[in-house]
Amino acid sequence: MSVPSRKAIETAASVLLPIAFGIVIVILWEAKVFHALLGVKVLQLPVPSRIAGVFSENIAKIIPDARLTLQTAIGGLALGSFIGFLVAVVATHFPKWGYGGLTVLSAFNAIPVVALSPIMNVWFSSASAAKIAVVTITCMVAMAVNAYRGLNDLKPFALDLMRSYAAGKTSIFFRLRLPNSVPYIFTALRINVASAMIGAIVSEYFSSASNGLGFGIRNKLSTGQFPLGWAYIIAASVIGIILYMIVVTLEAGATRHRAN
Repeated sequence: MSVPSRKAIETAASVLLPIAFGIVIVILWEAKVFHALLGVKVLQLPVPSRIAGVFSENIAKIIPDARLTLQTAIGGLALGSFIGFLVAVVATHFPKWGYGGLTVLSAFNAIPVVALSPIMNVWFSSASAAKIAVVTITCMVAMAVNAYRGLNDLKPFALDLMRSYAAGKTSIFFRLRLPNSVPYIFTALRINVASAMIGAIVSEYFSSASNGLGFGIRNKLSTGQFPLGWAYIIAASVIGIILYMIVVTLEAGATRHRAN
């Protein structure tokens, strides 16, 4: 019988430990330990079994709202990441003003999402376009900053070596800068997954359209339907976890040869 390798043990631990931690949290929650610690009633913080029951009863309502939120998150994530990467590329090719441009772009991080949503609702006549715009702006900065770093933080003497072989800018970009930026791009994508979900949900709070998980959370909690509101929150959390796992899986495949 073969002994599991250290890498296999570490991989199993990285998967099992978070699951075990989550199970412990659910058990403590169900046992109303958090209610005692926080001083809240079951009405205010429904137990997981109650939330699960309400979730199953209202799944026909939750799924369409989850689909709309997912479309907004993915659309804004893709567009924001693409624009952010283009900004990083332009800043790399025009370094004299590129870094300053990134600094200005980073100022968007200081704008609260709750302030962006009403502005986008005024700028766009379509509710879906306004929500995607909010997510796009939220995701641009992380990709631009990380991609710029990946395109420029090269290994010592690598750039000089390519130039010594008379490599042009295009060759340097595709053979050196772009491969070097892959881990940084995936770092930005992992950040943007969470940002996209937050941006999508918050934008739905202020949207004129009466749909999406964000609208469901606001509507149900404000009307005292706490179990159903928490069911919408759980749906949003599950979507975020799935998107994050997809990005991590793609990253593992894209960087497999680097690890070796």
